[in-house]
Amino acid sequence: MSKYFIFIPNLLSIVRIGLVYPILNNILMSNFLISLGYFLIASLTDALDGFLARRMNWQTYLGTILDPVADKLLLSGTILFLWLNSYIPSYIFVIFIGRDLAILLGAAVHMTLIESETPLPNILGKLTTGLQIAYIVIVFIFEIFNVAASMLLLDIFIIIVTLLSLFVYARNWFTSINEYHNE
Repeated sequence: MSKYFIFIPNLLSIVRIGLVYPILNNILMSNFLISLGYFLIASLTDALDGFLARRMNWQTYLGTILDPVADKLLLSGTILFLWLNSYIPSYIFVIFIGRDLAILLGAAVHMTLIESETPLPNILGKLTTGLQIAYIVIVFIFEIFNVAASMLLLDIFIIIVTLLSLFVYARNWFTSINEYHNE
């Protein structure tokens, strides 16, 4: 019976992609409460599609492509629009986008040189994504309630975690490439 529902995680990824435009549009219009609502729904679809794919064994090849694309569009798009509208500092934008670009490049190299399958995310990568989602939610909340507090300590924390995650991904790629060349 469950094999008939294998499409559900992919549908959730498509919903997440569809929510990117309303999130970004509402950031442009300074409707942060609406952006936050859509962003939370999109973030929940991310957690739910991964849970269903693993727990119910509803993993598909399309899902291995759709899920990371949906994640990158959601997080990168939101960070880009928050930065363009001066709601986050440039260094956060550069670190978040730089990590995502490096991960995409690393995955492309991995899929070209080592195996055609998409590389699996690691636990630190998942934690980083969760913390980046929390960071964005905090930015929205600060804007909704007009909080003027400094986010410097939070910025430093998220930068350290994001860079550590990138370091772990890079180490895994180089290890895989070395093992591939030594075979």
